[in-house]
Amino acid sequence: MHAQKILSQVQKPFLKTGLPDFRSGDSVRVHVRVVEGESERIQPFEGVVLKRSGGGLAEVFTVRKISFGIGIERTFPLHSARIDKIEVLKSGHARRNRLYYLRKLSGKAARLSEKDKVDTGAEEETAAPVLHSTPETGKTHSKKASPEPVATR
Repeated sequence: MHAQKILSQVQKPFLKTGLPDFRSGDSVRVHVRVVEGESERIQPFEGVVLKRSGGGLAEVFTVRKISFGIGIERTFPLHSARIDKIEVLKSGHARRNRLYYLRKLSGKAARLSEKDKVDTGAEEETAAPVLHSTPETGKTHSKKASPEPVATR
């Protein structure tokens, strides 16, 4: 057997399953187990994913947050036993894999635009289709009903 096959078989039981799909630019909340003396508690760390690197058991990701005006970055091993769960809060639109330029930005300039959701067609339609006929051709075509305009003063 090749060394790579042996290594992957040894690492396979330690790989976590059921991890969410996230990329650089996504806002995530990482729930980390913190041991203080005899007690253990779960501490959430919420921020933007700056990078994701490595592969297999060595895969890591870096999360940056601003706490009391100071930027804090923390690198987590993806398959660590210390990570209780990872929640993806928002999917940010980033055109790069490494978002180091966010370190220089602050306030509204450091925000990423939210990625457009892909319509899977699984959601129900809220407005029923309405049939309209055109006076020129007499043919009917369907349009979605638009909401009533709201009067403003």
